[in-house]
Amino acid sequence: MRPMMLAALAASLLAIPALAADTTELTVMSFNIWGGGANAGKLVDETAAVIKAVNADIVGVLETRPEPDPCDADNCVPTGPSVAKALAEKLGYFYYDQDKKNPALWAGAILSRYPIGKATDNDLGVEIDVKGRKVYAFSLHLTDYPYQPYQLLNIEYGPAPFVKTAEEAIASAKAARGPALDLFVQDLKAADGADATFVFGDFNEPSHLDWTETAAAAKQQPLAVAWPTSTRMAELGFTDLFRAAFPDPVVKPAFTWTTTSEPTDPGDHHDRIDFTYGRGKGMTVVKAGIVGEKAERADIIVTPWPSDHRATMATVRF
Repeated sequence: MRPMMLAALAASLLAIPALAADTTELTVMSFNIWGGGANAGKLVDETAAVIKAVNADIVGVLETRPEPDPCDADNCVPTGPSVAKALAEKLGYFYYDQDKKNPALWAGAILSRYPIGKATDNDLGVEIDVKGRKVYAFSLHLTDYPYQPYQLLNIEYGPAPFVKTAEEAIASAKAARGPALDLFVQDLKAADGADATFVFGDFNEPSHLDWTETAAAAKQQPLAVAWPTSTRMAELGFTDLFRAAFPDPVVKPAFTWTTTSEPTDPGDHHDRIDFTYGRGKGMTVVKAGIVGEKAERADIIVTPWPSDHRATMATVRF
């Protein structure tokens, strides 16, 4: 082989590790842990086992503190200490407890395999150093009242009035969660220039990618609704990582709410209200799934299951 060809071959081989080094792979997860199992009298070990099963690098954790008894639409203030520290110790992770009180938080935390830096002004997110790359993680827990799927289906939840149309449901959802999204947009400015940004959360609102015309025709949903929170996330440049992997809600329906009732229960409506969102240059989804208690509702199965929500996960490259 000629010297020039040898030199060209050597250069190309040397370039391969450099390209690989520029790509980061992370597994991310959103998990409403229901007081770390405390609301069901379970040990925090069961919650840790779920995160271990996913082998998540970054986790947005919701409901790190127990609910009061009773917890209803009018009064549900978190009680007791957060389990975030105990979870982090069992996993060997860094953690950040979201201590501020505002419309976008309800006893949340962020866990990370990588060092956690400064928090955003409204406490909604943190900077994470992933092997020298700047990553931001936000964890949101939006209000569950009024809950528009119940309003549309004439299921009583507090004194909220029933609604009949998609337009009424959208207006109700905007009024309920718009202020929290405004706070998030303020904090999101801190992530300008980040290599990747993730948003986790219990949004207490379905996705416009699930409540489609085709899903309504298949009788999975009562009608098509362009839910405003998920629509706004898309407008902000975020990808719904689960739906990026499974774009057809009829072929791949998904339910994170709830594990505590049957799908046929007329007093409830099962839906996907927990999300993992991602944004970053060249971000691709390697895999995604629902984490839960049984095969017909989850892609990753963990028993015993400690929460009234199922979790969502995704592995991405950027």
